[in-house]
Amino acid sequence: MFANNPGRFGACVMALLLALGGCTAEPDAVKPAETESAKAAAGDIDSRVAALVGRMTLAEKIGQMTQAERRHATPEDVKNYHLGSILNGGGSFPGDNTREEWVQMISDYQDAATSTRLGIPIIYGTDAVHGHSNVVGATIFPHNIGLGATRNPELAQKIGEATAREVAATGVSWTFAPTLCVTRDERWGRGYECFSEDPQLVTEFAEPLVFGLQGGPMNGDTLANNKIVATAKHWVGDGGTSYGTGDADYAMDRGDTRVSDEELREQHIAPYLPAIDAGVGTVMISYSSVNGKKMHEHKELVTDVLKEELGFDGFTISDWEALKEIPADTNRERVVRAVNAGVDMVMEPEKWQQFITDLTAAVEAGEVSMERIDDAVSRILKTKLQAGLFDNPLPPLANGPQAGELLGHPDHRALARQAVRESLVVLKNDGNLLPLTRGQKVFVAGAHADDIGLQSGGWTIEWQGKAGDITEGTTILEGIKDVAGGPVTFSAEGEGAAGHDLAIVVVGEQPYAEGMGDYREAPCELCKPLTLGDEQLAVLEKVQAADIPTVVVLVSGRPLLVADQLPAWDALVAAWLPGSEGAGVADVLFGDYAPTGKLPVTWPKSLKQIPINKGDADYDPLFPFGHGLTYAADNGEEQKRAAGEQQ
Repeated sequence: MFANNPGRFGACVMALLLALGGCTAEPDAVKPAETESAKAAAGDIDSRVAALVGRMTLAEKIGQMTQAERRHATPEDVKNYHLGSILNGGGSFPGDNTREEWVQMISDYQDAATSTRLGIPIIYGTDAVHGHSNVVGATIFPHNIGLGATRNPELAQKIGEATAREVAATGVSWTFAPTLCVTRDERWGRGYECFSEDPQLVTEFAEPLVFGLQGGPMNGDTLANNKIVATAKHWVGDGGTSYGTGDADYAMDRGDTRVSDEELREQHIAPYLPAIDAGVGTVMISYSSVNGKKMHEHKELVTDVLKEELGFDGFTISDWEALKEIPADTNRERVVRAVNAGVDMVMEPEKWQQFITDLTAAVEAGEVSMERIDDAVSRILKTKLQAGLFDNPLPPLANGPQAGELLGHPDHRALARQAVRESLVVLKNDGNLLPLTRGQKVFVAGAHADDIGLQSGGWTIEWQGKAGDITEGTTILEGIKDVAGGPVTFSAEGEGAAGHDLAIVVVGEQPYAEGMGDYREAPCELCKPLTLGDEQLAVLEKVQAADIPTVVVLVSGRPLLVADQLPAWDALVAAWLPGSEGAGVADVLFGDYAPTGKLPVTWPKSLKQIPINKGDADYDPLFPFGHGLTYAADNGEEQKRAAGEQQ
């Protein structure tokens, strides 16, 4: 994919990569892990793993397979139960959510872990899914759907590198990213976590992000090189669930992906191949099912395909309390099914002691073999050694001289701003209204124009995200004011547009995450419509009554149904969920940069068309996959990538 990142799939054309059975061509270059020095390092790690496992008691082994949440496990618990990992859920943070508090908290956990008989450090995990997004002041990058619109995997690799630095600066060594889902239905609430509906496009982003976050295959110095352990998720088929098959609370999330083996490989397994080739350290298992069988008990896909056929040699991690998804009468039965299926570490944020009790009893009763336990523990210890945790329980960056400057570093914010402007997709531009002329009287309307929380979406400071001034950054309105070159008036409600030369109306979705974002038919308590709400339509009507040229900027994690309103808008720009650097929107609106974004998903005309994806029969969307208009930048700078490149 990139000259400096050779892999065993590099010699295969994409058609073969997606074909049933995977890639069989000879490697075009030697992988880093296959060099002599790397082989020696790998051999040393393997011998250290074997020696450790040989000394461990059953309690120590099962402790390594246990991950608890920071609010429900103390450093003393880590020491007494030999816990292998601690995580924070979305919205969970120490004290006032400062970098120093993060470092101190993780130091306390590591001190406890390394004070035990064998001195095995924990591995601390977090959801840094669009930057270190749980920490106030961190750079918030566009969500993956926006990165897919950029068609720029090299940019994604740089984002991975910046994210790794900010994560490491807080003492965290492991992120649950990248998400390699292929979104096939706009009604699914996690679509914005995916790069595209097209498996080929998702595949193009997999290896660069693993290299950006983790540095590629690990050989003991990942943390020392300012990298962190990456996670490919959610294995497998999470983006292909059928509407109406979600669990009791959701319409699609945690539902059933009903496909043939060939479709599963071509659409959903394909993006994992380059991630595994790049040495991704961990794989998270999906809440969902494949053809009626929950992934957390699916031995054929977790062990037979992922580990044996594809050669994944890191460790697998369950999702949050995901064993509850397995249909069984007792928790012990669920534990047995999951571990025997190939789940190596279990994320039991609150009831982790019950997991330890049940797995211990299951092993003693012969329901789970010691061979399976030793395999899981060996994979976990190997990953910790490969990452360099035994030498650096805290990433060196956490206590480095520049540690305090890394969160929200100006270089990282500049990179995020670049990602925002490259992600924008101009869907309509009647009369060449765009780019906007500077010096005019500009009217800006809509709550989304001046709200960091709304423009960042879910998984930002809190699990579901939140409206308001929740972190540092630049709103879309602030960016407009900086470059408009004339008076800018703002009204969230759309009052007072008359007398202005033009209007920019910024509307979109409220933040959501996971199944809380699933579309549900009204009336319902948790309805998430795919249309603009009545209040936003009222804002648009007020502005349109002023009869001035109007640009609509849509802030959303997926295409919204706007076919009925579109004729009244002169221009429409999809901004996705841009994150903390909203000035990137103004960069394109006012022509400092030409728009280059292309739709990573199909934009439907109506609810009846959903699901709709490229290649469907009778494909007649409002805007097709790959659509994106452009215009010349008016600042005279030559753009690095021509508009329309890499559709």
